[in-house]
Amino acid sequence: MDQPAGLRERKKQATREALHRAALRLVRERGLDQVTVEAIADAAGVSRRTFSNYFSSKEEALLHGEQMRMRLLVEIVHARPADETYWAALIGAVGEFTARVGVEHPGWREEIRPIRGEPAALARQVAVHAEMERELAAELVRRMPAGPDAELRARLMAGVFLTTLRITLRQWLHQPDGPFAPLLRQALEIVRERFD
Repeated sequence: MDQPAGLRERKKQATREALHRAALRLVRERGLDQVTVEAIADAAGVSRRTFSNYFSSKEEALLHGEQMRMRLLVEIVHARPADETYWAALIGAVGEFTARVGVEHPGWREEIRPIRGEPAALARQVAVHAEMERELAAELVRRMPAGPDAELRARLMAGVFLTTLRITLRQWLHQPDGPFAPLLRQALEIVRERFD
């Protein structure tokens, strides 16, 4: 008898999350070069074949959380009121995103740390950001005044926005003098002054 689709999907999500958590823990303990796909699968209690059903590499498993956060950010921008300008939608999305993701939670910070200094993980991170940049640009172009350069402006703004997010997060991880959200708003305000 087939399981209901909702239960099946929850089980898949639980397996994906277990693999992600195992990758994070092992990379934190050993470093990325010393971790194999087999070790991640073993730590999550699944087979190597099951790992391959969810992720194409250990880097992808490691960065699953970041990919989901970036996807959430794009979804939040998409859900903003249709009459908001692209800039208002981005600023509004930042507040909701930081509240929903729990950036200030120590566990979130611990999840980001294993990525730093790992070239293969950083390369995968760039790929994740490039994918989200395309999706975010598609959303921003709908909110921009029509014109021959609207698509280019949307792509530039999406790239600048995600780069600002990444750099601000990195600075906050190194020097957590205060909450993340106000620092990000400050950084975005600096960007807005240069682009408006």
